[in-house]
Amino acid sequence: MDAELFPRSRTEIARGAVHLPDWLDAEQQRRLLEACREWARPPAGLRTVRTPGGGTMTARQVCLGWHWYPYAYARTVVDGDGAPVKSFPRWLGDLGRNAVVDTLGPDAATAPYDIALINFYDGDARMGMHRDSDEQTDAPVVSLSLGDTCLFRFGNTESRTRPHTDVELRSGDLFVFGGPSRLAYHGVPRVHAGTAPPELGLTGRLNVTLRVSGF
Repeated sequence: MDAELFPRSRTEIARGAVHLPDWLDAEQQRRLLEACREWARPPAGLRTVRTPGGGTMTARQVCLGWHWYPYAYARTVVDGDGAPVKSFPRWLGDLGRNAVVDTLGPDAATAPYDIALINFYDGDARMGMHRDSDEQTDAPVVSLSLGDTCLFRFGNTESRTRPHTDVELRSGDLFVFGGPSRLAYHGVPRVHAGTAPPELGLTGRLNVTLRVSGF
C-alpha cells in the first residue's frame, strides 16, 4: 500500500518472537526470488512432502544444506529423487544473522545458519500448526516472506490450540522466533491470492525459513 491507515512497525508478538515489516526492500526481494527459482530446479528441486500417515502437504518445498523430511534431516532427498541436497550459501547465512540482530539484538546471534526450508504456497495451500523441533539447537528461526500476503498464526509452546496471535505477513516481511518462543506452534491457515507486489512477478507465496541444525 502507498499509504497505511495504521502504519506497520516492529511488533513483539511474544517473548522472543518479533515481526519486522518490510525488512527486505524491492531489490532484495527480487534477488531472493531469483535464487529460489534456481533452487527449485531439479535435481533436489521443489517437491511435494508426504507425511508418514500417507497425507501430503499442500505447500511444496525445497531444502538447502540439510534435507528435511517428516520428521528428520538427511544429506540426500530421501523422500524424492535421492539427489544430494543443494548447498547452503554463505550469503543466506549472513542474511539470517542480520535478521536476528535486527529483531532480537546482537546477543541472540548464535552459530552460523546452515539449513533453509523454502515453502511455496499457491492460493489454496495451507500449513497446519506445528513446531520446528527437529534441530539440535535452540537458535532462533528466521522466516522471510515473498509474494502473496498470508495469515500467519503464532501459538504457544504447549499445544496447537489457543492462545495464539494472527499476524499478516506481506512480501518482504521478517518474522523471527527464538528464546522462550523457539518451540511455539505456528502455521499458515490462509494465503490471500493475488496480493503479491506486481513488480515482483510472483504468483503465490514463498516462505524462506532459516535454521541452525546443531548437527
